[in-house]
Amino acid sequence: MGRGPGAAPAFVHRHVPGTRPLTVLALHGTGGTEADLLPLAAELAPGAAVLAPRGRVSEGGMARFFRRTAPGVFDLDDLRAQAADLARFVGAVAGGAAPLLALGYSNGANMAAALLLLHPGTLAGAVLLRPMVPLVPEPLPDLAGAPVWIASGRADPLVPEGEPQRLADVLGRARADVSLRWADADHRLTAPEIRAAGGWVAERFPV
Repeated sequence: MGRGPGAAPAFVHRHVPGTRPLTVLALHGTGGTEADLLPLAAELAPGAAVLAPRGRVSEGGMARFFRRTAPGVFDLDDLRAQAADLARFVGAVAGGAAPLLALGYSNGANMAAALLLLHPGTLAGAVLLRPMVPLVPEPLPDLAGAPVWIASGRADPLVPEGEPQRLADVLGRARADVSLRWADADHRLTAPEIRAAGGWVAERFPV
């Protein structure tokens, strides 16, 4: 049976209840699952609820949040469609009762950035781990000081040089409050980065 025209799109997901007025939208990287970022979400935002969907696009059997036509080349039509469906799903499941902080890694970080740029009312902020620029909409939305943390590795072979700064610039032009942090690392996260991101979340989204 198909869903009605007003029903929210379906995503396989995990929803962990919280004890503080914050929900973390955890978006995994390519080949991940809805369980991947649950421990990291709990570490960065203790007590927050977590909503963790699984990407619906399959690339060689690996789950992603949107299609690409080649490494680093995104299918922008699919990106827009998938972002719209994810925004509707999040609105239906999270309900808007608490601020929604995206936590995205790699492909999930790119989707989180797309949500900021295409559906600016969805997120209160974002932690973007190893992102690229997903797209640049015209006109840019007004993100009105929304806090965004970008964590990038200087030796990351999967993110083209200049992309993190370009994303910070795009979000800054949209009036987000952007912190771009660099690590001497590749595409993998480091413990100091995780500690720093946790401190930033605690400051921007206090208990």
